[in-house]
Amino acid sequence: MNFNKLEADLFALDIRENIMRAIASKGSGHVGGSLSIADTIAVLYSGVMNVDSKNPKMEDRDYIVISKGHSGPALYAALAEKGFFPKEELLKLNRNDSILPSHTDRMRTPGVDLTTGSLGQGASLAAGAAFSDKLNGKNNYTYLVLGDGELEEGQIWEFALFTAHQNLCNLITFIDVNGKQLDGTTDEICRLGSIEDKFGAFGFNVVSVEKGNDTGCIYEAIEKAKVVKDRPTAIVLHTVKGAGISRYEKMSNCHSVSVSAQDLEETLEELEMKRRELRGY
Repeated sequence: MNFNKLEADLFALDIRENIMRAIASKGSGHVGGSLSIADTIAVLYSGVMNVDSKNPKMEDRDYIVISKGHSGPALYAALAEKGFFPKEELLKLNRNDSILPSHTDRMRTPGVDLTTGSLGQGASLAAGAAFSDKLNGKNNYTYLVLGDGELEEGQIWEFALFTAHQNLCNLITFIDVNGKQLDGTTDEICRLGSIEDKFGAFGFNVVSVEKGNDTGCIYEAIEKAKVVKDRPTAIVLHTVKGAGISRYEKMSNCHSVSVSAQDLEETLEELEMKRRELRGY
């Protein structure tokens, strides 16, 4: 594909706007981790993934699994922007009558491929999907998004063993390394050391992206991953929690926070300024 960085960057701004509108409609939510993966989601839905909003269940589609399911608002934001469902649904986030629950649910949301929520389980589901596709001779990809705090779950490392043993090169794993989780930093809660070294030791091809919120760098990492056919790939994204919106970037922890009408207004103004800068006026 011909990747267009400007279009991806503008799309990432649209995703951030949709995230914040959705969370503000509820009054609070998982802001930090949703914003930190907005750029990755923007790249995947800028032509990398083979998906169709008019046919969300098409047989040969690529899969996306948000294992850190509380970051569902980032996926919902992209799906709405791409026409999988009306944008008005974003304003019903996490309500009883909503198609957009707090954690992603394939039974409720068009474009969501696998239900996640309990951390770690999405990784196993993604491996199962990729393994099934490999056995059936399909050429599609499964894209998995993990959080760095999620790596504290033992199930992640069972996933890593299985994925490497079965050589699931049709599974590309993103690890959102923003250094923070619900109760503090990952170093404070359960020090992870070198994530690159850990996945490498389990038999993965590892691509480290220091600018984990740069759409161009993310795209290049995906292209590098697809060349490797003898091992699965883990793309380690060094991101900023709350990335793209200054008030959340500056917070000591914006994992789950309240969002007032005024907060939203200030956020939308900042995002519009960034749009104008990108477009050159």
